[in-house]
Amino acid sequence: MPTVGIRELKAHLSHYVRLARQGERVIVTDRGREVAELRAITSAHPGLKELIDSGVVKWSGGKPTEFPRPIEIRGKPISDTVLELRDDRLR
Repeated sequence: MPTVGIRELKAHLSHYVRLARQGERVIVTDRGREVAELRAITSAHPGLKELIDSGVVKWSGGKPTEFPRPIEIRGKPISDTVLELRDDRLR
């Protein structure tokens, strides 16, 4: 992952944008301290992209077309149970 100071970045911005477009993440420093990151815009969140790249998750880029059936729970609503538990803690 390339690291570049602000002065160098300003002088050769198109070069570093090209690197980002190709998938590189460029770290920008100010007086030796990391202050920013230059990277390509993707449709996936960076954390999700890392999971996809590592093979942990598979994603085609689209929205899910089918959702699993909701779980049916018998008895009173869970929200009532949560409220009761909160009341018990406050006593």
